[in-house]
Amino acid sequence: MFILYAFVFSCVNFVLDLIYIKTYQLESYKLKNMFFKTINLNFAFGKKTPLNITKRIKRLFFCDFLLKFSIFLLVFGLIPIFWLQFVIAILILILSPATIFLSFFVMLPIENLIKRSFIKKAKKKLAKMKCKKIAITGSFGKTTTKHILYDILKVEFDVCATPKSFNTPMGICKTIFEQLKETDDFFIVEFGARQSGDIEFLAKLVGVDFGILTPIGNCHLQTFGSVENIENTKYELCENAKEFVVFNGRSKSTKKLYNRFSRKKYLVCEEGSFAYAKNITSTPEGSEFTLVLEQKEYSCKTKLLGKANIDNIVVAASMAYLLGETAFGIVKGIAQAQPIAHRLELIKTDFVTCLDDSYNSNVEGFKEALTVLSSFEGRKILVSPGIVELGKQQYNANFEAGRLAAKVCDIFVIMNETNREALLAGASDLPEIYFAKTRQEQQQILKKIIKKGDVVLFENDFPDNIK
Repeated sequence: MFILYAFVFSCVNFVLDLIYIKTYQLESYKLKNMFFKTINLNFAFGKKTPLNITKRIKRLFFCDFLLKFSIFLLVFGLIPIFWLQFVIAILILILSPATIFLSFFVMLPIENLIKRSFIKKAKKKLAKMKCKKIAITGSFGKTTTKHILYDILKVEFDVCATPKSFNTPMGICKTIFEQLKETDDFFIVEFGARQSGDIEFLAKLVGVDFGILTPIGNCHLQTFGSVENIENTKYELCENAKEFVVFNGRSKSTKKLYNRFSRKKYLVCEEGSFAYAKNITSTPEGSEFTLVLEQKEYSCKTKLLGKANIDNIVVAASMAYLLGETAFGIVKGIAQAQPIAHRLELIKTDFVTCLDDSYNSNVEGFKEALTVLSSFEGRKILVSPGIVELGKQQYNANFEAGRLAAKVCDIFVIMNETNREALLAGASDLPEIYFAKTRQEQQQILKKIIKKGDVVLFENDFPDNIK
């Protein structure tokens, strides 16, 4: 009978652990983050970001279940007093995160071994390929620049790029195994980082030939500590690029790294630089502009929205030009470049127009999205939880975001608790402000207030581990 009790309690505990393990996954498997989330009872409830049942998670599940089952076996098998058995069992349920931490440490050597083996095999396959490797990093614009470069290069070359926003060692290795072909001329890779050394590790994994630095700002300031630390980490790509690096000159930090870099380099996006855009005409449907490449001018059209995307196009076009693509191919690729999902993606219906910029947000991106929103006719509705991971700067940044929103929008629906106070203070001049804790509440509010012809901007969307 005690085996049955142990099994039942282990199953109940397993269901509870789904909450903890989901939080653990959303915190990028960082135990330190998970520890503070546990202390503050801030767990990842909700369905916005479902638990991704990876092989790693399955192994953790198995280890955690086996560990709990063993503990419950000891409790029900060795303690003779019935009520004491159940008191201890309930206590174990309450202290469930402790066994998850223990399971992590038990599995850590195995996970590291699997990771090293996976990376070794990926590097071995990549070494046999003749393709040139292009790596992109920066604080924002990485994924969009990657997709634009892919759309341009594929006009005249065979190209492989990491999908979506894959920018971690395992995501890159997965792409190498599943998508990279021997016939590919170029492999475009996005590099993400949350701490010093991350970019260097990825650069050595890939073996970078050409680099792109997109704008650098205070994204992930909470984990990096300072903008200088962010700059130094992004500079790791420059140090590992074998041929040359293209720098987006719109960012002060990126331009600073351009001046610091002593090898072959190209500055773009500034007037008079190697490449830039002029005569820009923007509409809610896209933009027309003149692309200046090495003092030669080309008329271009794009479906992408916003000035920042024109800069991303200039960066991508510069790299394609330097890699040997013709001007005809570049202009055609720019025209064919598709909007990236959840990144200022335009969604039109007969009733309402939506701007989906919900993937993430930063200070400059927030401003850019509001600028694009202002170009539309009709009532303007902003739905946003604000910006996170800015450390001590977070309140002021969100206050400013709220202030700018008040200048552009007619209605503001503030999502989540995290930045509510700052956004509300900044947008206090707005006559119509609503607050929603959940997506369900948000939908109910929008159903009540939306009228035909309205334009709704969804700016950022927190995962379930941020309240």
